[in-house]
Amino acid sequence: MKNYTFFILGFVGCFLSTKGHAQMISIKGQVKGADDLENIHVINKSSKTFTITNKNGGFEIPVKLHDTLAFSSIQYSVLEVVVDATVIFTKQITVNLKAQINTLDEVVVGKVLTGNLILDVGNSEAEPEINFYDVGIPGYMGKRKTKAERDLFEAGEFKPKMLLGLLGGSVPLNPIINGLSGRTKKLKENVALERNQALLTSVRQRLSTVFFSEHPLDEDNRMDFWYFCSEDPNFETRCLHKTDVEILTFVNVKYLQYTKNQNTASK
Repeated sequence: MKNYTFFILGFVGCFLSTKGHAQMISIKGQVKGADDLENIHVINKSSKTFTITNKNGGFEIPVKLHDTLAFSSIQYSVLEVVVDATVIFTKQITVNLKAQINTLDEVVVGKVLTGNLILDVGNSEAEPEINFYDVGIPGYMGKRKTKAERDLFEAGEFKPKMLLGLLGGSVPLNPIINGLSGRTKKLKENVALERNQALLTSVRQRLSTVFFSEHPLDEDNRMDFWYFCSEDPNFETRCLHKTDVEILTFVNVKYLQYTKNQNTASK
């Protein structure tokens, strides 16, 4: 009876192995961990496909037997899992991720805190920050402008209706002078460039590790590649307020263009 059971299991394993090699199937997965489970990158390193987890840590991705799945995020250590016959048969997989822990050498600066809030506040030399509520004046609570945005705001923007001020004897001179001299246009370009650079930095910091793990590129060329992406007229449209999967799709197209340009230049 025992030999018969082993024979059946062996037969099923061979069948699944043959089927797994023959075609891709879609499996549903669940990621578990101590931190946020959303937007974890799930990469099928064998087929070069990828997806991200939802807010509950769930995902769906096509695989075949013996494919390697890589799980990557800022808050968790990278984990690779090989798709086995059980996953193919059940079409499900559960993965437990370990938190990414960055340890630093212990450094004591100033007074040692005890953990007792009352004592620590009393021993602290820090001064509370003064805000406009403390001095009884109104204040701005919105998003702070960057330097480029402040310069543009202060320069003003000329509008034809400002000329109506001639009838009343008052015309705002700054917007007119800055408009005629081209300064306003230059300041707008600075604001656009600043936003472009901020978006590029955000995309690069989030996706560099996962992208270059599957798209080989020399270290010396990686920053140049990101600038190549940011120079695309559709960069902001394709990357601003988009999911990582949507951004990676765009970056993958730019990678093909970039490597093609490199190959052409080297001939």
